[in-house]
Amino acid sequence: MSAASNKDPLVRFCGVQKTFDGENLVVKDLNLSIGQGEFVTLLGPSGSGKTTCLMMLAGFETPTSGDIYLAEERLNTQPPHKRNLGMVFQNYALFPHMTVEENLRFPLSARKVPKAEADQRVKRILDKIQLGEFAKRRPLQLSGGQQQRVALARALVFEPRLVLMDEPLGALDKQLREQMQLEIKHLHEQLGLTVVFVTHDQSEALTMSDRVAVFNDGVIQQIDTPQNLYEKPANAFVAQFIGENNTFDGRIESLEGDFCQVSFGEGLRTGARVVNVREKGAPTSLSIRPERVQLNGALKGLDNQVTGRIEEFIYLGDHLRVRCSVAGNDQFMARVPVTDFASDLQVGAEVQLGWRNDDVRALDNHVKREV
Repeated sequence: MSAASNKDPLVRFCGVQKTFDGENLVVKDLNLSIGQGEFVTLLGPSGSGKTTCLMMLAGFETPTSGDIYLAEERLNTQPPHKRNLGMVFQNYALFPHMTVEENLRFPLSARKVPKAEADQRVKRILDKIQLGEFAKRRPLQLSGGQQQRVALARALVFEPRLVLMDEPLGALDKQLREQMQLEIKHLHEQLGLTVVFVTHDQSEALTMSDRVAVFNDGVIQQIDTPQNLYEKPANAFVAQFIGENNTFDGRIESLEGDFCQVSFGEGLRTGARVVNVREKGAPTSLSIRPERVQLNGALKGLDNQVTGRIEEFIYLGDHLRVRCSVAGNDQFMARVPVTDFASDLQVGAEVQLGWRNDDVRALDNHVKREV
């Protein structure tokens, strides 16, 4: 699949394939351009090929076929230390016997940066990550979040053309992880960095990225802005993988322009926006986001209404997730703001559920349900 940025490309994968055993391709015919100053995340389940792409870009793996370019420079056989890339890993990879300051100075010394300039760069980056007062401490004297900041600073201090990040926040707790997501995003914006970021965390990818490339089985299923991935998934895999999603197997009954009528369950019908099914009678996977589903009092004027049974309430502070049984699916979720919730609803009660045609996507019928 080809995917291009509207910025001048800094990174290009051209027809790249990778196999480790000579038989099975873990990356298949990858064509991808990443623009100067862009933050692109490679997202996908384990074994989807995203980390292999990053390792090929870093130089730790070699493409089986195809070419990788940084600007106009072909990287295929160039060793990692000559690519001048910043790398941030999940395990920080800091030198434990060195102070924070010495860790940051190391990549500058390796590049023979004069001492006066190195001093300025180290001070500047320490101020940027707000760890100036910790310059003389060793990594084990820092919290996990502080160590991750130092690892990030070490990747940036020599001003690389490109920064690669491989699950860099995976070891942090939820609150600190969310804080670091914003810090990395802000550093990217302030410094004009080009970042290639690998994660399997959908919310992390949506929070931080200019574009996200969703991988499955060695192929980019869709590359797009976070909003488009969520609102306009290109296929059933992307809809299932990005965010929470309700699905029904159905069949196209009629087509009219960008919309169709779909039968599902036993005698139920819904309108839906056509995405990648164009034939009457074709099987389809319907996709409806939980926040687009409305309960009882809000049904007036909605295009579609079905009856369900409430199975469970899950309280999440500002909203409730209401799990229902609908058309044989007992995992159908509605997301309801607490302020809109009718407190007289009980588990086991019947409830009318509704949604607009424009909030349903009729997608291909090929998706691995276990993902």
